[in-house]
Amino acid sequence: MASQGLCPSIKNILLLDSEGKRVAVKYYSDDWPTNNAKLAFEKFVFTKTVKTNARTEAEVTLLENNIIIYKFVQDLHFFVTGGEDENELILASVLQGFFDAVTLLLRSNVDKREALENLDLILLCLDEIVDGGMILETNGPLIAEKVTSHSLDADAPLSEQTLTQAWATAREHLTRTLLK
Repeated sequence: MASQGLCPSIKNILLLDSEGKRVAVKYYSDDWPTNNAKLAFEKFVFTKTVKTNARTEAEVTLLENNIIIYKFVQDLHFFVTGGEDENELILASVLQGFFDAVTLLLRSNVDKREALENLDLILLCLDEIVDGGMILETNGPLIAEKVTSHSLDADAPLSEQTLTQAWATAREHLTRTLLK
């Protein structure tokens, strides 16, 4: 992937729970073409990293010709994967930006239950960080600000709203129409 030029690329961002199950994942590479291949990769990465102590700082490993930067917080495991030619510091900055944004969005209560309750914000966060494998932003507070501005903008076009926001908007329009 690094052969595309000077722009670093991300293969995937994974947020797994303490059992290795998906909380939020986003793949930007065709290295894992099927859902079963993706699940197998997630299980492989989890089993290879679960016994490490990546709670205070991010750790780096090379698995299956992929550089994986990861960090664990309570019952959540954050992973960023890049090709073997990618710069580890850039991948680490993506991981730190994702972690910082999630921490801000979950009000420092970073655990699985809170993450699942705010899954829409976490998925928006992933969209703000990487698009098609290209890194857009690594500044955690800025990412969180963009995500919260999306969730507060009820007058945005439906194509830019989350599914929950779109349903709420549709419900409001229907209620107004029925009450007239």
